[in-house]
Amino acid sequence: MSPTNLLLEPIEYKFEETAWGVWRRFLYPDGKLFAEFRSHREWSGIPLLHYTSGKSPETGSLVVAKGIVAVGRVAVGILAIGQAAIGAVAVGQLGLGILVGLGQATTGAFCVGQLALGMVFGVGQLATGYVSVGQFAIGNYVLAQVGFGNHVWDARGAAIEAERFFRGIFG
Repeated sequence: MSPTNLLLEPIEYKFEETAWGVWRRFLYPDGKLFAEFRSHREWSGIPLLHYTSGKSPETGSLVVAKGIVAVGRVAVGILAIGQAAIGAVAVGQLGLGILVGLGQATTGAFCVGQLALGMVFGVGQLATGYVSVGQFAIGNYVLAQVGFGNHVWDARGAAIEAERFFRGIFG
């Protein structure tokens, strides 16, 4: 029996209207699920909440979650949560944030991640920022195992300004 190509078939979604928004779901013959939620509330045509999961049966690819709050494998929003997230606040394996980034590899003014490329503050295994803390860190005030910058406190020693700064923060 040859597999059916759903890309050539009309798709019959199951729609569920709730007080908050609309769910659109499709169950593949092999049991995989595509689900999407879009809130009724919008701001400038952008949904307050957009959630996606699985691959679209129409295109066979992921649907990017786009909303004020966006949750999906790929998410773009003010608050974006996903494997790849882009937003003012981004949480994800790849979190490209403007203000805050949290995840494995992140950017933002303030970020925490294995690779934390911060402008103001970064904490991570490899961290950058005006203030940076990490195993390897680069910045103005640096607390690290190996650090580079103007005021560094690392395994090689402590600059007086770095020690004063970090003791002021951590006590």
